[in-house]
Amino acid sequence: MKHLGRRGFLRTACAAPLLGQAGAFSSGSPGSSASSRSLGSPGSGGALGSPRPTDIRVESVSTHYQEYVLRTPFEFGGRVVRKSTVLTVDCAVRTVDGRAGRGSGSMLLGNVWSFPSATMSYETTLGAMQALAERLGKATAAYGEAGHPIDINRALEPAYLGAAAGVSKELRLAEPIPKLCVLVTASAFDAAVHDAFGKVHGLNSYRTCGPDFMSHDLGYYLGPEFAGERLDRYILQVPVARLPVYHTVGALDPMGAADVRQRVDDGLPETLPEWIRFNGLTHFKIKLNGDDMGWDVERVLGVGRVAEETGAGRHAGPWVLSLDFNERCANVGYLLDFLHRVKEKSALVYDRLQYIEQPTARDLEAHPENVMHEAAKLKPVVIDESLTGLDRLLLARRMGYTGVALKACKGQSQSLLLAAAGQKYKMFLCVQDLTCPGAALIESAALAAHVPGVAAIEANARQFIPAANAGWEKKFPGIFHITDGTMDTRALNGPGLGAG
Repeated sequence: MKHLGRRGFLRTACAAPLLGQAGAFSSGSPGSSASSRSLGSPGSGGALGSPRPTDIRVESVSTHYQEYVLRTPFEFGGRVVRKSTVLTVDCAVRTVDGRAGRGSGSMLLGNVWSFPSATMSYETTLGAMQALAERLGKATAAYGEAGHPIDINRALEPAYLGAAAGVSKELRLAEPIPKLCVLVTASAFDAAVHDAFGKVHGLNSYRTCGPDFMSHDLGYYLGPEFAGERLDRYILQVPVARLPVYHTVGALDPMGAADVRQRVDDGLPETLPEWIRFNGLTHFKIKLNGDDMGWDVERVLGVGRVAEETGAGRHAGPWVLSLDFNERCANVGYLLDFLHRVKEKSALVYDRLQYIEQPTARDLEAHPENVMHEAAKLKPVVIDESLTGLDRLLLARRMGYTGVALKACKGQSQSLLLAAAGQKYKMFLCVQDLTCPGAALIESAALAAHVPGVAAIEANARQFIPAANAGWEKKFPGIFHITDGTMDTRALNGPGLGAG
């Protein structure tokens, strides 16, 4: 594909049918009208200035998909997921000084989470994401400027958002593709470019975040408060050795044998006590309804009882819980009442609550009353679905959120920059996946292992789509075989993002 200059590329991105109409998305609610400015920084471009010899240009991009049926249904946020599709992106790059390299990135197309709809089917929103992925591939290959992966991603974001607007219009979707969905779809492309950049230089990608490879300081991306600071200040050059693994307890997951309606009989655990013994678990993330106080309270108390009775953490320290309402609480009053009831019924369970994930609606502007100041005095409250850029992080902080959920599914570039912001603002940090299997889990685990202060990591695919991990266990046994409740992340130090 012919490469375009930066100005020509952006003109094409905003005007041509290939990329649709730019500017149709804000960082907030789906379909709202605002500028499609990238991460919220004061700069207006990506790979600006004279290219460095180490900068890369993308020469070609290819995509392919794998579909999986979930081992057991996964319910969260009032929705049940029974199947999933994984997007893998391969790209070829060349440095300014002539060296060629290749990279790949992978991500689950989590349409149920990133593109929820009461009017469109699973197949419709998934089809929209796949159509978008094909356009993002063309846009990425057409961008001819050289730069660091973060600058390339930043320059491409307006084109990506324009492509989403074009897909929404051409498919006549009942609701436009929201920015969160664009980020999830684009994350595999961003990962592939980061992976290629690391590999062409023979380095782990997290060792390419300093002034030797990046032209700009953090002030360029995050504003004057960060002037003079470099990204590598906030990134570990060597991954941490181990991270606790959060085991997800979905709303349909059986607590005990009496809750099993039909056994899978595939040799893997089928109840929470079995999982605890099988993986030596100490960390449990509980999916809650947010509109049924009695059920929510009893569910949390029940997980606490199972953890205590099963001896979770007996040899690895106290077991802990995190709570995920998936935006289902009508208001913060529900959350405060919930916390009061849990504490009243079990001081032990209340003390073991590590953090609470986005309890109310993702559209922060539409619900300014949902401030988290009072709740955050009790437990860290983490922003997740709303977090699509620096502007959202700053707004969330003003509204009382005290934690950040970093996710590879929102892009390596954005996650690294927001990790720096979260650390500077002294926010609680965690890394969550999107039921990421295989290479996507490697990318998520590498992110968690290279960001200082991350509390724990999720790894849901081993529960719900273990078949997608086939072939990876022997290469990365510490990532895919959990025996003491932790993930061994020492091996995530190879060239690129670490997936090989």
